Amino acid sequence: MSDLRLVVFDVDGTLVDSQADILAAMQAAFDGGGLEMPSRDAVLGIVGLSLPEAMSQLVPGIKTAERRILVDGYKAAYMTLRADNGVAVSSPLYPHVRNVLDGLHAVPEVLLGVATGKSRRGLDKLLDGHDLRSLFVTQQVADNHPSKPHPGMLRSALSETGIEPHRAVMIGDTSYDMEMARAAGMLAIGVTWGYHDRARLREAHVLLDDIRMLPGLLQQIWEQTA
Repeated sequence: MSDLRLVVFDVDGTLVDSQADILAAMQAAFDGGGLEMPSRDAVLGIVGLSLPEAMSQLVPGIKTAERRILVDGYKAAYMTLRADNGVAVSSPLYPHVRNVLDGLHAVPEVLLGVATGKSRRGLDKLLDGHDLRSLFVTQQVADNHPSKPHPGMLRSALSETGIEPHRAVMIGDTSYDMEMARAAGMLAIGVTWGYHDRARLREAHVLLDDIRMLPGLLQQIWEQTA
């Protein structure tokens, strides 16, 4: 049996804090659509979903054409903000993330991946902006899969790497990440520094308050599943 393990990360709210640009882009989208901007909590609550699904949740009953206007407006505003500010400002890495990722990547038995509601283009810009691309052997995006919490992203990550679900973990900050992990048969690690509070992370198998504790936590988990 292979000794390989797979660690899959969500992006927004887990690795990077992009809430300022998310909120600004959402405001621009709703202004452009002639609609009232939802509350900050409502907007951050849908981070991680694909944009069409996110807009449907923010505006229940919205028509397809109106939803498309919001989605396109959001994409355009987000791209403009990122171009104006640069990735490091628009989506800064949370403290200690880079060191932890580099440390995990250095372990031969550990494969890293991402599963995100971002588009391929959006993820490419972020990975290149932070020089992270080489760390992740599998990269799952919203373009190719149903929205979280559908497990399609994680099933593809497992298939691409040849890792069994019980030898993989999903790390994210939202209930969608936790539900997705459970549906894929993977262990769900919820992080508490992101956009969903502890109450919404009830589907997590484990909660993590400090990313610097992740390597030790993973070692404990793997010892139990060896």
